This record gives sequence, C-alpha cells and structure tokens, in this order.
Amino acid sequence: MISISKRISDAISAYRNKDLDATRRAHSPEAIRKASERHRTESGAYIGEAVYGALDGIVTTFAVVAGVAGAKLSAGVVLVLGFANLIGDGLSMGVGSYLSTKSKREYQRSERERERWEVENYPDGEIHEIREIYSRKGFQGEDLERAVNVITSNKDIWVETMMNEELGIIEEEGHPFFNGLSTFLAFVIAGFIPLLFFVLGRAFPEIARYSFLISIILTAVTLFVVGSLKVLVTQTNWWKSGFEMLIVGGAAATAAYLVGYFLQGLV
Repeated sequence: MISISKRISDAISAYRNKDLDATRRAHSPEAIRKASERHRTESGAYIGEAVYGALDGIVTTFAVVAGVAGAKLSAGVVLVLGFANLIGDGLSMGVGSYLSTKSKREYQRSERERERWEVENYPDGEIHEIREIYSRKGFQGEDLERAVNVITSNKDIWVETMMNEELGIIEEEGHPFFNGLSTFLAFVIAGFIPLLFFVLGRAFPEIARYSFLISIILTAVTLFVVGSLKVLVTQTNWWKSGFEMLIVGGAAATAAYLVGYFLQGLV
C-alpha cells in the first residue's frame, strides 16, 4: 500500500507513454530539487488504507447479501446480517489496521534507537558497515572513502542510511489511530451501498421487490469505481484494476449466493 510524489508519478507516466521529453522534465535538476522522492506520504498512507478498507467492505457485505438472497430469506434477515457484518467486520478491520501500523512504528522506532546508540557508542563498527554497503554498490578506493566520510559526518544521515540500506526499513507514515479510522469509515461507507435499497425498501414497499437487483447494479458500479481508485496507491492501469475488482467481487458474491441457495433447506 504506497503514494508517490508528483515527480515520480510524472516519471511513471512518461515511461508508460515512452515520452522521452517528459522523462527529461521529470528528472531535471529543478524537478528533483522541488520534489521529495519519499515512497510514502502521510496522506498517501490514509488513501491506501481507505481504498482497501472500502474494497473489503463492499465485497464482504455484498457476499452476505447474496448469500441471504440465495437462501431466499427475508429483507429483514439481509439487514440484520448485513449490518452485523458491517459493524463487526469494520471494527475488526479498523483495529487490525491500527495495531498493525502501531506495531510497525514501534519496531521501526526501536531499530532507529538501536542504530543511533551503535553510531554513538561504537562508531568504528558502524563505519565499517557503511563501507561494506557502498563497496557492494561498486564504490572503490578514494570514491568509497569519500562516500563513507560524507555519510558518517552527519549522524542523522548516517542513521537513516543504516535504516534503509542495512535493515531495509522505510519508516511507516501515518498515525495508527487515523489509519484505523480511515479503514473503518471506508469499510462502513462502501459496505453500506449493498444494503441501501434494502433500507429504503422498508420505507417504500413498492421498491422492495427490486432491492436485490438494484443492490447488484450499485455494488458492481461501486466495485469498479473503488477498484479504479487503486491507481492512487498502485499506479496501475485504472480500468484493468476496476474490472479486476468487479470480477473478484462478483466471484465472491456468486459463491455466497450458491452456498445460500443449496443450504436454504437448513433454515
């Protein structure tokens, strides 16, 4: 789940179109100075959590709706099971996102503290590690020593280099609470869509008979739209991503419907 800077996005677009002029602009000194090439931003972290939360919400809730419809149970049962899934699963997803982000940040913080302690208390060993890292990258002789001296002259850069190059850690962005909240809200909002016309059917009985059909249409459209929004996270082709989610969601709903249909005799 990553959000990349405008400059990197421009470079990707230029590559896809094989546009050499656009590639040059994206790699110009001015563009590089203005843009940070950090692989995640805080807002990007929340967008990613929201997109995947929304996809989970609509797929799982519609699977419940389809299963109940397959079993030919009442709209009331659809609403009870649908809302139970919406709140229960949504909370589970939100808490899971919160705990996952919190655990990653705690681990990353502890590793950063360890690296800083080693830099301050055993600099010779850390200098040797920097030398080994850049030696493997092809630096030799004076170039190698110059690179080592530049990096180790600034403790913050030194520690950051050890985090990225030795441990392979790019620190998690986004506050755990807001990651969890964005996941939960996206799950609930998107997951409510398959239930919308079952709710309206309680107030307007004339549309109740069409609730499942309308739910199928709304869910299909939403799956495609939210699937397309994955482009904000993955930078993939938007329509392929939309159709992929439409197929995955449709397969899950079909399976749930068939299970409900064949097991309807149990209720």
